[in-house]
Amino acid sequence: MRIFRIILLLGACLAVTACSSKFKTYNGPEITQVVVHKSDRRMYLLHHDKVLESYDIGLGFAPSGHKRFEGDGKTPEGLYFIDRRNPDSRFHLSIGISYPNPVDRAEARAMGKSPGGDIFIHGRPKEYGKGGRDWTWGCIAVTDREIEDIYAMVRDGTPIAIHP
Repeated sequence: MRIFRIILLLGACLAVTACSSKFKTYNGPEITQVVVHKSDRRMYLLHHDKVLESYDIGLGFAPSGHKRFEGDGKTPEGLYFIDRRNPDSRFHLSIGISYPNPVDRAEARAMGKSPGGDIFIHGRPKEYGKGGRDWTWGCIAVTDREIEDIYAMVRDGTPIAIHP
């Protein structure tokens, strides 16, 4: 009887642990593009022309204008692609944006600077709370719960249009 209780308790613990995984599944319509409106601090996940989800976002610490070089605190503007994912991000989960493209590299090189890189959509540490506070080095921040959904929904290769 005691062994039965232990097995039952271990099973219950495993069930609770499985429910709290940061890796979710998504079986809905394909996300065909991500659209970001920096001035509104909003990000939209679309299936063709239909908005499936929208999020309040935080941006780089100097959000106005297009990212020109590493350390400028700006979030890029233009058409990019989701090109990688990081399940071990220090910001919970993250999906990569294909910045810099060849034009970004050329513009930075003309200024004698590095364009930087490692631009992601990622979670938000507790110290930055909710809402659209701009604190990243050029990334797009959402809550940890939101990045779990986004990570499951958005596939590598999905276009992302980032508007001023």
